[in-house]
Amino acid sequence: MSVPILYESHCHTPLCNHAYGEPVEYAAQAMARGLLGIIFTCHCPLPDGFSANVRMRPEEYETYAEMVAAAREEYAGRVDVRLGLESDYYPGVEPWLEKLHARYPLHHVLGSVHPQVQDYRKHYFKGDWFAYQQVYFDHLAKAAETGLYDTLAHPDLIKNEAPHEWNFARIQPYIESALDRIAASGVAMELNTSGRQKTISEFNPSPTILKLMHARGIPVVLGADAHIPERVSEGYEDAMHALQTAGYSEINFFLDRKRQTVSITVALASLKTVLPRKH
Repeated sequence: MSVPILYESHCHTPLCNHAYGEPVEYAAQAMARGLLGIIFTCHCPLPDGFSANVRMRPEEYETYAEMVAAAREEYAGRVDVRLGLESDYYPGVEPWLEKLHARYPLHHVLGSVHPQVQDYRKHYFKGDWFAYQQVYFDHLAKAAETGLYDTLAHPDLIKNEAPHEWNFARIQPYIESALDRIAASGVAMELNTSGRQKTISEFNPSPTILKLMHARGIPVVLGADAHIPERVSEGYEDAMHALQTAGYSEINFFLDRKRQTVSITVALASLKTVLPRKH
């Protein structure tokens, strides 16, 4: 009999204005998939209305914590529900995030750079996509160096902003430089399974970047980036096989901001298949 061991480490709530389903529905899916727990990491509020249309408002942060606490209570003894956060990084936001992260005990803090967000693009895109890609990877490394984050989310998301401008060989030296800095910081990186739903249909990051990460000893956290309950832990089996191909034998998650490590072989055996719902 399989023993629950894994967590969903990246999922959202309706407070971000582009996710659907209540936390208890996500917890139910986690239980059905044989997960030990689920960590909610909804999009954090940011100052000055920055990308306010795709995240909770500052005054909703308490509501967010209460929603997750209610799901934790309802699923006590069945699924371990935890509070986390996906916090956007851009230079200058650090003081805001330091205060925000201190307001509640968080279990997993994801650092994200979202190049598709109009407010971010307005500041950093100057009409040159290759230059924008360089800025993106520099900001990922800067995020790791702040010490604010446990894990960097979907770390090659930029490739989907202008797929026709994505030339991996050209950008690779900048990626490797960023990975060197991230490795030195000790921050983990995410293998985000939602990448298969995007224009460049592959995990974020790509298999090539996974190999570069492995060569530098960067630990990996799995996340489905679920914006609907059915996507909780979606693609985890394929993701772990991709990690094994890249050379990894272990997978990670965070509890109390401390990294927990489990064998990929054991983690794979713990998952259950969920049949699609009939409509």
